[in-house]
Amino acid sequence: MITAKEIAALREETGAGVMECKQALTEASGDVNKAKEILRERGQLKASKREGRATGAGKIEAYVHNNRVGVLVELRTETDFVARSEPFCELAHNLALQLAAMPAETADEFLTQPFIRDESRTVSEILKDTIAKVGENITLGKFYRIEI
Repeated sequence: MITAKEIAALREETGAGVMECKQALTEASGDVNKAKEILRERGQLKASKREGRATGAGKIEAYVHNNRVGVLVELRTETDFVARSEPFCELAHNLALQLAAMPAETADEFLTQPFIRDESRTVSEILKDTIAKVGENITLGKFYRIEI
């Protein structure tokens, strides 16, 4: 039997809805890691359905590392509400850190890089996870990296 405590813990960790967490845990027979993978796969599917929706809001994230590397990243989403949300702001910051650590010339090159905080996943997968979490399309806009 799946407890409310287990559902709440999975929800806190993944940001998925209560019923989604309950279904994933039931499907995974209580295995939390398997449930996370089920939620991730479903999130990827939800993210692909949102592609192509207009992204008229967003934020620009700036990061300077040791006064030698500077990064600007434009991250876009559908509404100001999501642009101010914690998952979106965290994603913007992580993308700026990623670009500071691993230069990229094009968006395709950037999105296919291994993510610096979890090299088993790509930047694109992290982006899609956030899309599933916030429920809106998110696109990478312009980005700049300057190094001395």
